[in-house]
Amino acid sequence: MRLALFTTIYPGVEPLLRDWLQSVRRQTDRDFRLWIGLDALSVTAVVDALGGDPGAAWVASAPGDSPAQLRERAWRQMLPTCDAVVMVDSDDILAPSRVATARAQLAKCDLAACALRLVDRRGRPLGGTVGATSGGEAVAMLPRHNVFGLSNTAYRADLLRRLLPLPAGIAIADWYLATLAWLRGARLDFDPTPRMDYRQHAGNLTQVAGPFTPDRVARDTAFARQHIQLLGAQLGPDHASDRRAEFDRFAADVERFQARIVGDPEALRQYVDSLNALDLEPAWWISVAHPSLAAMWRPERT
Repeated sequence: MRLALFTTIYPGVEPLLRDWLQSVRRQTDRDFRLWIGLDALSVTAVVDALGGDPGAAWVASAPGDSPAQLRERAWRQMLPTCDAVVMVDSDDILAPSRVATARAQLAKCDLAACALRLVDRRGRPLGGTVGATSGGEAVAMLPRHNVFGLSNTAYRADLLRRLLPLPAGIAIADWYLATLAWLRGARLDFDPTPRMDYRQHAGNLTQVAGPFTPDRVARDTAFARQHIQLLGAQLGPDHASDRRAEFDRFAADVERFQARIVGDPEALRQYVDSLNALDLEPAWWISVAHPSLAAMWRPERT
């Protein structure tokens, strides 16, 4: 299986790049081609930040490209050359077994992922893990939450090709891709062993663990509503399945949550207090309409 290892590099991540590259070079499986998307940076600047030429295939952003558009630009160039793409973030750290495990998983599935150990910006453990659960439970988080990110997944090329193009204006490409793959019946596999160190810092689009704030929950809900709208546009009325029905229930719940919680400052404060009191397993978008608090925003179902 021909593997591509792909990341994007963007302004501000430069101090973390040497650690990232060292972890790439420590892989027990080095039989891959490294691809790097450049977001408003030059090859020369990135090579200098990395401390040397990584021997990568480079894909530069076009003027006005969003992060999602840059990724799609790079994917379309690499897909004809590989059988699968291993996704990693350039501010994270790969365990030595990351690529080898992804290759083994992809022998039996279309979309593979691994757990991530939460660390701070300096790489110090924070004591949590995204996806420290069985593979079945990780998949079962969809469509409400997500543990299939763009730092811990690997896609077979034929699946990723079928999931493109990304919708214009998309903000949450990882959740979109994983959910669309799930809705279309792809085989998903999750390895509960952490094989990535995932840095939690102010630049993260979303947070995976509390404490949450009202502003954060409101912002996350807005992203979730956009996500649902974009996915809904991909699903015609004839797309009937148990997974589609589950997605439709989630979409309806988010709209109730927006109206009854996010739209009411006092209700939002009470929800956030209750959310922060829960012992939650870290996951992306865990803050939006959490099912254990459904009585707060689905009173007719209590």
